[in-house]
Amino acid sequence: MTDTAFRLMALRSCCELLLPALVLLCTLVDGAYARVAPPGNSIAPMLEQVLPTVVNISTRTRVTIQSHPLLDDPFFRRFFDLPGEQRRERKQHSLGSGVIVNAAKGYILTNHHVIEGADAITVTLRDQRQFSAEVVGADPEVDLALLRIKAEGLTALKIADSEKLRVGDFVVAIGNPFGLGQTVTYGIVSALGRTGLGIEGIEDFIQTDASINPGNSGGPLVNMRGELVGINTAIVGTSGGNVGIGFAIPSSMARTIMEHLAEYGDVRRGQLGLVTQDLTPELARAFGMQQQRGAIVAQVTPGSAAETAGLQPGDVIVSLNGRQLGGSRDLRNAIGMLRVGTRVRLDVLRKGRPVTFHAVIADPLATATAAGQSSKHLAGAILGNLLDNHALAGQVQGVQVLDVERGSPAWSAGLRADDIIVSINEQALASVDDVAVATKRNPDTLLMNIRRGNGALYIVIR
Repeated sequence: MTDTAFRLMALRSCCELLLPALVLLCTLVDGAYARVAPPGNSIAPMLEQVLPTVVNISTRTRVTIQSHPLLDDPFFRRFFDLPGEQRRERKQHSLGSGVIVNAAKGYILTNHHVIEGADAITVTLRDQRQFSAEVVGADPEVDLALLRIKAEGLTALKIADSEKLRVGDFVVAIGNPFGLGQTVTYGIVSALGRTGLGIEGIEDFIQTDASINPGNSGGPLVNMRGELVGINTAIVGTSGGNVGIGFAIPSSMARTIMEHLAEYGDVRRGQLGLVTQDLTPELARAFGMQQQRGAIVAQVTPGSAAETAGLQPGDVIVSLNGRQLGGSRDLRNAIGMLRVGTRVRLDVLRKGRPVTFHAVIADPLATATAAGQSSKHLAGAILGNLLDNHALAGQVQGVQVLDVERGSPAWSAGLRADDIIVSINEQALASVDDVAVATKRNPDTLLMNIRRGNGALYIVIR
């Protein structure tokens, strides 16, 4: 046998040995592709099951038409012999989307901004049946609302665990963009855990490039198995149209809020009384820790649930109720999902040693005070310690304005709900107890440093 013939026989033997392995590898690859790609390169079979769960929502709101300021002046009306003040109103209509999450009870999830201020809400099903809806409850902080309709033959969408989503997973957005009717768009998960956008009070968004346009708000974001993974909420675009960056509230967060709304009608959030920041590698080295993830306690509010539990500045909170925390955002979001009175377990590293604390989520109103008791200039404002879930928590120290009565001295002075009063009369505020002390320094004049959103301003009251 020649050397060439021997080599050919050896090559043939190797191929015969490798062929079964190659066939098995191709089968596995093909199976993996089938799990992520739409069956038959079409998502139509999945949508046939999902579309009946998606509804269109239309609202009617009465809006007062603003007249010229002179017409509101009684002297001006009397001087020109004009008739008495007449309030003019017009009806304003808006459109949005929703998803049926409980067929037996007729529950529908949507965005709070879709139904905010509505006098009448009409839900249209895919089969064109229409029903008046009542609001079971709403949560403006997360921008979710739970509606209820009395209807037979409803189909509910299964809620998936959004914690299992990965960047690159295929998703489908369904809604009622521009009032066109049910529309389906397709894309991928572009990013997870988006926060700090200033869209809502509590943010942990799924970012997707599936087209989301005005009218899609409140509609479902579903995976390839036809399960709910998010509620479409917002878009980024200079013209208000889609540019491939849309955001959805994760289904895990939506499920928790829905349960609160169904049971209580609202979400009564509490707080621990902590100011935290992310544990960075530099901070970890400075504290002599191997731990690289967690929320480091920068400040503990006096008299708070955190102080009662025994937490101290410098502690690193690594998990809450067994759930690992990546940073301060995870801690704020986790606390924001809990109601007042909930007992939580905090796993903490103190000087590198593991310690466990238990705390009870406190009612922020329990430490709130009527600001009018400290100064007549602040009458009408309710002040409290800075809430853990405030957008500026961990970035600034001060006292939060929890509520302001419209038309009150505090309102006329310019204070608004969610403002943070950093200082009064150049005295820094750490808690509501500091307000009375600061106002006494100059009772006739109050110089207040205010943080509002991403801006800051001074307000002088005499």
